Amino acid sequence: MNDTHDPTLRSWVESANQPATDFPIQNLPFAVFKRKGVGEAFRGGVAIGDQILDLAALHESRRIKGSTADALAACAQPTLNSFMEQGRDAWSALRAALSRLLSEGPEGALVAQSDAEYAVPARIGDYTDFYASIYHATAVGALFRPDNPLLPNYKWVPIGYHGRASSIGVSGQEFRRPKGQIKPSGTEDPQLLPTRRLDYELEVGVFIGAGNPPGTPIAIADAESHVFGLCLLNDWSARDVQAWEYQPLGPFLAKNFATTISPWIVTLEALAPYRAPWTRASQDPQPLPYLDSPQLRQSGAIDMQLEAYLETEKMRAAGTEPQRLSRSNFRHSYWSVSQLVAHHTVNGCNLEAGDLLGSGTQSGPNPDEAGSLLELSAGGKQPLTLTSGETRTFLADGDRLTLKGWCEKPGLPRVGFGEVTGTVLPA
Repeated sequence: MNDTHDPTLRSWVESANQPATDFPIQNLPFAVFKRKGVGEAFRGGVAIGDQILDLAALHESRRIKGSTADALAACAQPTLNSFMEQGRDAWSALRAALSRLLSEGPEGALVAQSDAEYAVPARIGDYTDFYASIYHATAVGALFRPDNPLLPNYKWVPIGYHGRASSIGVSGQEFRRPKGQIKPSGTEDPQLLPTRRLDYELEVGVFIGAGNPPGTPIAIADAESHVFGLCLLNDWSARDVQAWEYQPLGPFLAKNFATTISPWIVTLEALAPYRAPWTRASQDPQPLPYLDSPQLRQSGAIDMQLEAYLETEKMRAAGTEPQRLSRSNFRHSYWSVSQLVAHHTVNGCNLEAGDLLGSGTQSGPNPDEAGSLLELSAGGKQPLTLTSGETRTFLADGDRLTLKGWCEKPGLPRVGFGEVTGTVLPA
């Protein structure tokens, strides 16, 4: 906690002082953007209210000097990798300098968010998706193994698989309904078909900042110093393809066709006021020593609200609002951010700046907190009735999913993640 967290801070950007904004001066998340329809390079920006502080233009103005100017210069590039790898001290120093600038006096390097388009904020070398919600794992396991929904290793080890980085896109991503091998019920042989059980997954993305050398595990006490920040993530899933292919090696074509992330990365520093104790039920196995620490127990969880909304083609044509499907909280996660990083590297695996970790579907303890249609429709057996009169078990062509996330507490401003949207096109 430092001066940037002061809840009384106000910005000269008036929209940043509105209670409903995701981007008050206490947030200052990073993205990569350019103005729409203009032949210019992508560069780093920071959200403030409904505006973007153009970090390349700020760098050219020479208003920030000294060693912090080097961090700012790294943000003027088309990706944030160079800035990410500078480490926590550089991130914090630049964030503090931007906070002072945005509170003290006007700076002309602003672009309206409505005039901007975004790119994936970092060059993502590797992507790993985890399975960190015990509520999701239990609900999905119960569909296939009612008497034994959780496999024996779940409460001992953070489960994950390596995904495909090349198909990760930024909010607004459109993708065609994927095809894959599917074995319909009652048939002897699989067929190559477009998926009939396309799903979304409400997740949190974790961007790695400073990496670790090969063969050098990251201790859990140091893990968060290697995390640049968090974003929203939708790991689209073809459930019928997944059901046929996932044994024995896990997801492949069912998930590598598209993953969509929000443009804004909220730093862990901005989330400091919204940390919460991490707990493990006394009747459950306690983590092995490399996955446990006093810091984890004291503040390893993050009180972050998460929501998923569906908008069909019929809703868009009628001009009706998207329908909320569920609302959950990242605080429910069985495995924490620091545990994911520590486990990923305990065997000597090296992480690099810009690598992305997915939390896995974030579901809560109640049925309306499920983070996927697989859970909400009980595996397709209980269709959801929408306000438009339509029903859904899984996603139809033209459906658009929007995920939202934010943190808030009494006496503190709302710190939000914006939103991430993606649209399903015909196969």
